[in-house]
Amino acid sequence: MTTRWSRRGLLAAAASTGTAVALGVPAQSNAAPQSAVRAAEADEFTTLRAKWRTLILGEGFSPTAEPFKSRLAELGTTATQLRSAMAPASGSLWPDLVYADPEPDTDQESYGYSGNLNTSYNRLNTLAQAYCQQGTGLTGDATLKAAILTGLDHLHDEVYNAGQTRYGNWYSWQIGAPQALLDVCVLMYDSLSATQIANYVAAVDHFVPDSAVASYSGTSTGANRVDLCRVLALRGIVGASSAKVALARDALSPVFPYVTSGDGLYKDGSFVQHTTVPYTGSYGSVMLGGLGMLFALLTGSTWQITDANRQIVFDAVENAWAPFLYNGLVMDGVSGRAISRGVSATDAKQIQQNDHLRGHPILASIVLLGQSASATENARWRGLVKGWIQRDYYSPPMSDPSLGLTGLARLKGVVDDTTVTAIAEPTGHRLFTGMARATHRRPGWAASISMADRRITYYETGNGENLRGWHTGSGMLYWWGDTYANGQYSDAFWPTVDPYRLPGTTASRKVLADAAGGDWGASLPDVNWVGGATDGQRAAIGQYLKGLQSTLMAKKAWFCVDDSIVCLGAGIKCTDGTTVESTIENRNLGPTGGHSFTVDGTSYPATYPWSQTFTGADWAHIGGMGGYVFPGGATFNAVRDTRDGKWSDINKGGSTTVLNRKYLTLYVDHGTNPTNGGYAYLLMPGATAAQTQARAAATGWLTVLANTDDQQGVAVPSLGFTGVNFWFGGTVGDLVASDPCSVTISEKSDGTAVICVSDPMRMRTSLTLTWNRAVSAVLSKPAGVTSATTGSALRLTFGDMTGLAGASQKITVTLG
Repeated sequence: MTTRWSRRGLLAAAASTGTAVALGVPAQSNAAPQSAVRAAEADEFTTLRAKWRTLILGEGFSPTAEPFKSRLAELGTTATQLRSAMAPASGSLWPDLVYADPEPDTDQESYGYSGNLNTSYNRLNTLAQAYCQQGTGLTGDATLKAAILTGLDHLHDEVYNAGQTRYGNWYSWQIGAPQALLDVCVLMYDSLSATQIANYVAAVDHFVPDSAVASYSGTSTGANRVDLCRVLALRGIVGASSAKVALARDALSPVFPYVTSGDGLYKDGSFVQHTTVPYTGSYGSVMLGGLGMLFALLTGSTWQITDANRQIVFDAVENAWAPFLYNGLVMDGVSGRAISRGVSATDAKQIQQNDHLRGHPILASIVLLGQSASATENARWRGLVKGWIQRDYYSPPMSDPSLGLTGLARLKGVVDDTTVTAIAEPTGHRLFTGMARATHRRPGWAASISMADRRITYYETGNGENLRGWHTGSGMLYWWGDTYANGQYSDAFWPTVDPYRLPGTTASRKVLADAAGGDWGASLPDVNWVGGATDGQRAAIGQYLKGLQSTLMAKKAWFCVDDSIVCLGAGIKCTDGTTVESTIENRNLGPTGGHSFTVDGTSYPATYPWSQTFTGADWAHIGGMGGYVFPGGATFNAVRDTRDGKWSDINKGGSTTVLNRKYLTLYVDHGTNPTNGGYAYLLMPGATAAQTQARAAATGWLTVLANTDDQQGVAVPSLGFTGVNFWFGGTVGDLVASDPCSVTISEKSDGTAVICVSDPMRMRTSLTLTWNRAVSAVLSKPAGVTSATTGSALRLTFGDMTGLAGASQKITVTLG
């Protein structure tokens, strides 16, 4: 009988035969001939190279149709310039990218040398894509091919080889350079000799050995682990090693499960990298994109990813990434040091970034990941992406010069798909206790709050990046409108804003050194009470703030409701010998800055510079932006100023071009060495001057129940909302708490109420909360509520809350 062998059957037979021989057991007589096994294996590697080629070049677009025609021509122009500038010499392939480090060490200079190696391979990748893509003017060009092969051999012979000791940044050697090298190997595979391939994969084996993924720790977690697996998988495919591809597949498994500390995805949707840094928008983007490509590459192959935990990644699209995407941008509060990467000093077009340009690749990655998800998930995600594309008026994704052809093609496929209906931005509140972040979305606007605690850093600096992000975790309150203000943080905000006056923050004016606190998220405040309670629509959030390298201490609270955010500050004290300020707003008004400004009905001209102190003010309004209401009146300062800055001020690799932007800043001056400072205001994004004035006149709309160092709380009777942060146990209004906690109550029109309670400190082994309100029945409660007594008051007793990670516990009752 003749046995017919499928490709997968041949590989399985080869594996079983090898096992049998190893155990000393005679192989079965019907085993596939080894020559057939090798042929089938080679055939599968050919298939996988073709799939990867498609993944990195894109598909489904016409090279003669826009926007692809222009983009391809531009790629050809860039490649022509790079080819002309290439000048192989000792220590460099391009004169401006010296990679030879005369004294290998780990200082900043050494990092630069290794970074230049990485960039050199990236340039070869650009040349290879111009050679392989249609419509570049260099497609199949023999001279270009020769240049690529020369460059590959030059870099191998000089620096990236099995005899070299790495220096500088590990990333360049283990991820950046080998990823680009292997991509070029796939694109130019038919032009490479067996010796060249052997040399290149030997170099990869040297710098990225199997031990790089032996332990899920250090630099081999989260997005870095996915990147390392990509290197191993491609090394296996280029070098025809089944073992390497299998290792890459298996080494992905530790990435999938939820984590409770350190790097990875959390059940609440948090994503952390570098142990302490919220990174959904940067490293998280890399991880999402890498997983999408590897899932697509290996689907249907012998090495298909079948780990059931991969569903966690699919769930994370809407649980972790979508909450931080708004009209095409990804919020800066989860992008770490990437916010300082505006324009590079050497390669502005390739490295230019902002929140929109960081968001667009995430949209493309979601489209790609959808190909490996269920049909229902894929359809919904395409609807979300279509909505984000349509609403990004500030930086239309289809015109994004930094979005690669593959990403552009994926998004164009969604735009042109008439079966896909755009999904609107959701409304609601999300609290990410795993990374001290919150998002609040309402019709017409969205906001985000960034905090820090003993688990989450004030900010991240490193590699000379984000040198002045010191106060981004000090309660920074970002917000965007649906058809306005979407460029607030995109338009040269970070190099020109006063870093001591970030909106929403309380900060000492004590002068801090660049990179103060240490690299890689090393600076952590010694505080536990950071978090809050939410029912998914409204929230009470609090931050016990201790300043970075400062004696500053403060209690900050935000109560997120239907059309506004109530902001309270109390117990503000400091002995730095400097002024302390709480910044209400710091609007980037662009190069012209013509927005109107009104306080209590009086308009003030848009002249620069200009400043004024307002005493007893009830409300303020910035034209085209929104309103600010001060319950009971407030004293604050308003400043219009023109600020100069350079990307190189906050990023050593940034452009030295001087930028100029106009700002309107509102802040409360607590004076020098305050002992008990405070503030109270409402932020009303998108409100008109008339709406702001009306809210200020409706003095009964908001009741500030407490604003002290012990408790902060508010009530909004018309909404049936009460929110209280108990920094210590005590009584606030009708609520009595035995210990620190956060509480929200929403009374409904149907006679029910929802009470949400959390332990932001994660330290309560027991808690008793009494609401002095008649309650007739408890309709639902979590298991952690050990008793619930109704009657003239509701008394709730909670058991051990230390393992809840600060999550809100929801109780629904019927009011008496």
